[in-house]
Amino acid sequence: MKRIYRVLRKAFADNPFDGEGAYRYGGRWSSPGVRLSYASEHQSLAMLEYFVHLDKDEPPDDLVLASADIPKELEVEALDRTLLPENWRDAVAPSELARFGDQFAKGGERCLLWVPSVLAPTESNCLLNPGQLDFRKIVVRPTEPLNYDSRMFRKRRRKH
Repeated sequence: MKRIYRVLRKAFADNPFDGEGAYRYGGRWSSPGVRLSYASEHQSLAMLEYFVHLDKDEPPDDLVLASADIPKELEVEALDRTLLPENWRDAVAPSELARFGDQFAKGGERCLLWVPSVLAPTESNCLLNPGQLDFRKIVVRPTEPLNYDSRMFRKRRRKH
């Protein structure tokens, strides 16, 4: 069994892998209107992926770590890295990257697609398709409170 991780705000913790955020706003690997959930193969990578989007002056105090177990028998797909454009790691995602997730979601053959991390390209993130039938085989674990180390922020939280 493989475990995956996702960092999110507590307000969204009831359904951490429902893909609502990507559905509303899109992401590097999907367009708005396509329901996919983004997760990482390691807790540290999930934290790094979330961290780059944080305000360095105002660290949130309501984060949780969501995790889920992927059964070994679940068929997964991996993106062929040779298909990526040279600029795939640009801070602003090239628009053509979204077609990979869009096609994966619309194809509906598998519920999990491994994609390379822009921040740590030898590691992987995964896209989960909550509309695919095998998604129900994934075991979502209870969320846990998560705090980043205060040294990661310009303004440090004061300890009481």
